[in-house]
Amino acid sequence: QVQLVQSGGGLVQAGGSLRLSCAASGSTFSSYVMGWFRQAPGKEREFVAAIRWTHGSTAYGDSVKDRFTIIRDYAKNTGYLQMNSLKPEDTAVYYCAARLGLAFSRTQYEYDYWGQGTQVTVSS
Repeated sequence: QVQLVQSGGGLVQAGGSLRLSCAASGSTFSSYVMGWFRQAPGKEREFVAAIRWTHGSTAYGDSVKDRFTIIRDYAKNTGYLQMNSLKPEDTAVYYCAARLGLAFSRTQYEYDYWGQGTQVTVSS
C-alpha cells in the first residue's frame, strides 16, 4: 500500500513559478512510476508528467513540455513538479499518482494510488 501526500500550490501570476511536492510512504517505491495529472473545472483529468522512480527517465504532456520538470529525491521518497512560465490555462487541481511497474502511462485509470490534490491558480 502506498500513501501520497501533496504540498505546494497556490496563487501565482502568469510567467511565475511554483513547485509541487508529493511524499510517498508505505511501500518500497523503487518499482513505481510517479505521475502528475491536473483537472480544470469541467474538463477531463489531463496527464502532465511522469517519472520512473529508479531510472529517473521522464515523460511529459505536450502542453507542459519545456516549461515543467518532474524530478524525484530518491533518499526522501519525494517527487516534485517544478512549474515555470506558468499560464492562466495551467490553472487546475493537480494530483500526484503512482502505478506499480516501469511502464509510463498517460491514462489516469492505470494509476493505483493518488494524492489528495492541490489547487494551482495562475492569474493573468
